[in-house]
Amino acid sequence: MRVSTKKQLRAFYKQKRASMPAEQKSHLDSLITKRFLESDEYKSCKMLLCFVSTGIEVSTRQLMETAFAEKTVLCPRCEGSVSEGIMRFYKVSSFGELTPGTMGISEPSAEAPLVTAFEGALCVLPGLAFDRKGYRLGFGGGYYDRFLAGFNGIKAGICYESCVCDELEHSTYDIKADMLFTDKTIYRFSE
Repeated sequence: MRVSTKKQLRAFYKQKRASMPAEQKSHLDSLITKRFLESDEYKSCKMLLCFVSTGIEVSTRQLMETAFAEKTVLCPRCEGSVSEGIMRFYKVSSFGELTPGTMGISEPSAEAPLVTAFEGALCVLPGLAFDRKGYRLGFGGGYYDRFLAGFNGIKAGICYESCVCDELEHSTYDIKADMLFTDKTIYRFSE
């Protein structure tokens, strides 16, 4: 099947993920989490910027539970319209500090401590698919690309190996990952 536009690709990868059996998804999530937590990048980071996963995404729950005890954990809060909105990161220390926000995704409250300096940070990137150069197919809001334009820490994607492809269409505004964790391997991307 040949799919070409980002809209078609999003529909394709959403369907592919939605059709994954729950037991298989749980197993693959565990493999990705284990590989991530055992990495030197995770072990050496001071703070972890991590999205709160939803149904078809690689689960970040175990990853975050581990990080709450070991790192400063920051979660994103999307503010403003989808086309022009920004994403800010707030310090959280438990899932209890998150509430449904933009697009029904759990977010920290605006009263949580805002963090704007990211020294020693590792940012976990969501994506429906990634390519073998580090570019990702997001959900279409553009929040991460706008945030990453000014982020100087390590950018690490998490994705199922079945959603890794040879090449994704990308523009000059798309920011690629430095590395990608899958259920099969770790990809490291050079400039």
